[in-house]
Amino acid sequence: MYDEYKLTRRVIMNIVKVEVGGGNIAVVSSNEILIGDVQSALDLMATVQYESGCNRIIINKSLLSESFFDLKTRLAGEILQKFINYRVKVAIIGDFSVYSSQSLKDFIYESNSGNDIFFLPTEQQAIEKLSMLK
Repeated sequence: MYDEYKLTRRVIMNIVKVEVGGGNIAVVSSNEILIGDVQSALDLMATVQYESGCNRIIINKSLLSESFFDLKTRLAGEILQKFINYRVKVAIIGDFSVYSSQSLKDFIYESNSGNDIFFLPTEQQAIEKLSMLK
């Protein structure tokens, strides 16, 4: 007789704490998609807070499910609202010119005009932007 075991896949992520301007920023990296739904975004926030104590996070767009960038799924809005609700500032870095959706371009523009969510091309720009925030 065989017992059934539920196998869970362990996702490996690396968190590097960058100290700037009297505060800390967590730079998260992984070889896998870390955010595919709202719960995984909450898990990431909790893990980063626990591991680094940071409430400012930088992630590469490759860590997000491609459905995040399809605004019809509403995933981006739901996930980013959680970051705002939990007072976590996030910069998503990467090349966003690959997306042709005007709605997404407008969404990115509006996000970059605020104080919580940013879409930037490089990690250095993200560090500079997040370091200016309270």
